[in-house]
Formats: sequence, structure tokens, C-alpha cells
Amino acid sequence: MTLKNKHAVVTGGGSGVGEAIALKLAENSSLVTILGRRDKPLKKVSAKHKNINWRVCNVASSEEVESCYNDIRSEYGNINIVIANAGIASSKPFHKMLVQDITSLIDVNLIGVFNSFQHALKDMKSDKWGRMISIASTAGLKGYSYVSAYSASKHAVIGLTKSLALELANKGITVNSICPSYVDTPMTDRTIKNITELTNISEADAISELVKSNPQKRLIKPIEIAEVVSWLCGKHSDSINGQNIPVSGGEI
Repeated sequence: MTLKNKHAVVTGGGSGVGEAIALKLAENSSLVTILGRRDKPLKKVSAKHKNINWRVCNVASSEEVESCYNDIRSEYGNINIVIANAGIASSKPFHKMLVQDITSLIDVNLIGVFNSFQHALKDMKSDKWGRMISIASTAGLKGYSYVSAYSASKHAVIGLTKSLALELANKGITVNSICPSYVDTPMTDRTIKNITELTNISEADAISELVKSNPQKRLIKPIEIAEVVSWLCGKHSDSINGQNIPVSGGEI
């Protein structure tokens, strides 16, 4: 499959799922711009493929995203594909949560998706073709204990996806989300470390706890998500719209 002459933006592209997606799209001949908050990991990923460029950008800021998009649009052309992957996670019992615990997650996980999609919309409308894909979570399709703020933010992303897909259905633009369970990434590594420190259980037991809902009893590989993204951006995916696709080993 080729995505030649397509310009893709991947937020949170400096590691994990974002890195895997960027490399997959670049391998498919897309010109890719990865965004993130730290230049060092972005430079490292960009060095892995000639089709990958990078910019430092806080997706929670509409002004920063607009300025960044204007910059990369002038250099690389209209933005045809947006993969809204940037996200943060935290776990805390509900009775110990503060308002800022949920607002910080909403800012990145929801507002970040909103900004990333909205500022590319004029390009997609102009070209009469576009792909908007959010990396949500199974936590957006069900609930999990101790992550009510994270789950709420991902449920909101799925609501945005479904509604925007209907709004843009006759514009040549599709909007979908991918909903993985726990993925083998640095974010999950931090979750595992947090569990071991709080509970004094082993790393292996912490992983077992995370994957117990997955019938395959394993962490999802980033490349598995990247392959779904590649398919959704492909030539014969026009009718896949408004979908929230679990990548969870059969959990959902």
C-alpha cells in the first residue's frame, strides 16, 4: 500500500505507539510530521526514516497547534491524515482525586484530540479527502477501577469520534478511533512501576494484573495498533467511519 503525496501528523510521536505509527506510515511512503513536547525523543524517531519530520508542540494549546500546523503546512503541504495519539494516564482512588487530576487528563486526552483534528480540517475539506484517527482505549468502552478520570477522558474522545464522523461523512473524510488495552510502551512501564511500588508485588505479578482482562493474557504490541492505522488510511477503507475498534485480544 502507498500513501505517497499524503502528509500525516502523528501526535505523541516520540515513543511507543506514536513511534510505531509514524514509522509504519513513513514506510507506506507518507510524509510524516511527529509532534511532542520534548525534542530529544522526536529527533531520535525522525532519524529512523527519511520521510519523518518533527516539531515540538503542546497539543493541549489551540494556539500552539494552529501555529505548528501553519508552519508544517507551508513546508510540507496540506495535512491529509491526523493520528491523535498524544495522551497521559494516571490512577487514583476516586475519593482522593482533586479537580486538577481530571482536568489535566481532559486537557491532553480530549482537548488535544479536538485541537489536532480541528486545525487540519480545512486542509481535508479542501482536498476532499482525509483521515482522522484517535488512539483511545478500552477504558473508553468500559470502566476500570481507579482510573475514572482517564476512562472519562477516553469515553469523551469516543463521543467526539462518533459525532464528528457523522458530521463529515459526505466530505470524503473518515473519523475513527482505535481502542487498545494495555500496550507494551513506556507509559505502561510507568504504570507497572507504580503498582510495584505501591503494593510491593513483583513486576511479573503487576503485568499479570494488567493483562488479566485480556483473554490472550499479554500486552498489546505497538505495531499491532500501527497496522490498524495503516489499514484505516488505505485505499479501500472509505466506508470505515465512526468506528471504535478494540485491539484487546478479545477483551471487548
